[in-house]
Amino acid sequence: MYSKYESPLSTRYASTYMLHLFSQRTRIETWRRLWTELARAEHELGLPVTGEQVEELNAQISNIDFDLAAVREREVRHDVMAHIYVYGKAAPSAAGIIHLGATSCYVTDNADLILYRDALRYLRGELIKTVANLAAFAERCKAIPTLGYTHYQPAQPTTVGKRATLWMQDLLSDAEELDFALGCIRFLGCRGATGTEASLLDLFDGDGGKVDELNRRIAAAFGFDECFDVAGQTYPRKLDSRILNALSSIAQSCCRMATDIRLLQHDRQLQEPFEDAQIGSSAMPYKRNPMRCERICSLSRYLMADAANAPMTASTQWLERTLDDSANRRISMPEAFLCADAILRLAQNVTAGLRVNEAIIDKSVREYLPFLATENLLMEAVKRGGDRQALHEVIRRCSMEAVKKMQNGEPCDLIARLAATGEFGMTEDEMNALLTPENYTGRCAEQVESFLRRNSSVFEGSASGSAQLNV
Repeated sequence: MYSKYESPLSTRYASTYMLHLFSQRTRIETWRRLWTELARAEHELGLPVTGEQVEELNAQISNIDFDLAAVREREVRHDVMAHIYVYGKAAPSAAGIIHLGATSCYVTDNADLILYRDALRYLRGELIKTVANLAAFAERCKAIPTLGYTHYQPAQPTTVGKRATLWMQDLLSDAEELDFALGCIRFLGCRGATGTEASLLDLFDGDGGKVDELNRRIAAAFGFDECFDVAGQTYPRKLDSRILNALSSIAQSCCRMATDIRLLQHDRQLQEPFEDAQIGSSAMPYKRNPMRCERICSLSRYLMADAANAPMTASTQWLERTLDDSANRRISMPEAFLCADAILRLAQNVTAGLRVNEAIIDKSVREYLPFLATENLLMEAVKRGGDRQALHEVIRRCSMEAVKKMQNGEPCDLIARLAATGEFGMTEDEMNALLTPENYTGRCAEQVESFLRRNSSVFEGSASGSAQLNV
């Protein structure tokens, strides 16, 4: 295994479920299930396919000789025909009716639709687990004052929990994107070489109603309510764009959240989970690098770039079919799902174990609070008879002087300076009494409670927790 290239998404990052779903075994078993259901529908609708042949096909779905298929594909240069041949060897009585009336895209495209649907459903569940973790975090930290930042410069205070709702809101919009993509997935069915269903129409002696019924039965067997209204040989590649847009959206949200956590970990306000025996650096043993969040950002960049494949493919499809989509889709679609899976596993792990360093957060808030409270001090002084414009100038001048001292490493003395002017009509103690961080967070706690209440139906009952990572 060490002498051949292996995708890190397979060996390091993705879940067992997603690796199994996009495995060659699952794919070919799905092809065989499609061939079986085609034969079943043809038998039930009166074509020369026996019930015994259908049952033999069904019994041999998992009996796949991959070595023989590889040999045959090298001979015929066609993967579907190679597997028809191998399936016929496993089910000899049915060999002559496998793939009757179908084209390669009957199995390849319908199988992809099945796998993509199941993968999207799985990812939605993983996404909601992350949201549930953040909901618990936001509730716990809804009233903890922290510096807000605009332009990454200290701004009005917010709360730790309120900031988490910003991340949650993005992720909930991603759930909506996933739902939209899922709602766009329909079954291709058995539509023929150019989507005209001519071969099936011939088999059923011109009975279009039986063609429709055959497609309805096969679609229903795989949990689909309807087929695409019209198609060429393939299902519309526009669907791939919608799917990868949804996965890219997840990457965007997770990358934004992870970046915020990385910035806050730099200031030691927040910290991602760090194991007892974890090594932060080979050269600097004291380090606690935010490696999980860095990995989220790294994988997210890959997924956002990978999503560009689908629109380029969809925009260059020729007429009823061209094959330049195939090689690209074999790589870009499964890798996108594996990558989104890896990102969400990391996001679950991080959000389940976020550590809040309240003492450091409080110190940061109090360092800047005198500046942030100046508007309140101004209002209070005006109430006591002061001139608003004159007081504004006093605040501006004293603030600049206090900043200069802070730039030299000295503590902030803005309140003492303002009190010393005598123009505010307040003592230093009276001013300091106004410097309670909770008084400057506005409606943050209320907003968190309202947000969680409005969205509780989405994440309540989710199996949230720390995703198990092996790296």
